Amino acid sequence: MRLVRLLFALLLASTAFAQDAPKLRTDMLVSTDWLAEHINDPNLIVLQFARYFGEYSRGHIPGARFLATNKFISDNQELTFELPPVADLQKTLEALGVTDKSRIILYGTQSPATTTRAYFTLDYLGLGDRAAILDGGIEKWKAEKRAISTETPKITPSKLTVHPRPEVVAKYEDVRKLTDSADPTTLLLDARPMQRYTSGHLAGATDLFWVDTLSSREVPTWKSPDELRRMFEAAGFKPGTKIITYCEVGQQASHAYFTARYLGYDVALYDGSFDEWTSSKDAPVTKGEAKR
Repeated sequence: MRLVRLLFALLLASTAFAQDAPKLRTDMLVSTDWLAEHINDPNLIVLQFARYFGEYSRGHIPGARFLATNKFISDNQELTFELPPVADLQKTLEALGVTDKSRIILYGTQSPATTTRAYFTLDYLGLGDRAAILDGGIEKWKAEKRAISTETPKITPSKLTVHPRPEVVAKYEDVRKLTDSADPTTLLLDARPMQRYTSGHLAGATDLFWVDTLSSREVPTWKSPDELRRMFEAAGFKPGTKIITYCEVGQQASHAYFTARYLGYDVALYDGSFDEWTSSKDAPVTKGEAKR
């Protein structure tokens, strides 16, 4: 009888843990195999997020459309890496033919953190559930010797409905309140390398370098969900924790944002990041490895 009660208790404990664990959002990453199989789907739109058109014209995934980084990133002269107005973002996507039925696949040519910034922007617009990143990017696509095109597809402009989600963008006031009085249910994630963290970080922040979530920089696929979960939980981000990510200007933080969301966490990105923080009067900065 005792054995039965023990087994029942273990079953309840394992069930409770499974319920507490964030649910993996598997549709946020697609493999090169998946894209090759679905590349001609009528509602699929592949976007190459790059700084210059030349990066696109030299060779891209067949059918991919060029999305310039300056269309998704605004320089407001005070902060160099901010979200543009919603109306401008909507107009950009409509010019690329994105509709309310589109499934959007993103990849970049510079850094995975550039591509995740594009995903964050789509998520902010309420399109995150219909968007995904190509795991491994064009680097993996090329390494597998898949087809590359230099043709620019003909695009028919569209109409698109967006539903902005301001809750995914943390503001200075939100973060300042968090640093002044620690809240165990909401934690700060510093996505920068350790040397940048120790030279100055927000009080209470935990360093989790975004590159460490990748299998390699050469072919930048994400590590397995189990590995990622262990990394986040070892850093103190337990199930049920809300995470606010930041970095220097909001690019590296977007990679942490994407990874945390992929793992099922409630997450927001401090768009102003350290750039805004250090330009604000009396904003405290902690140095060294200590959190506070």
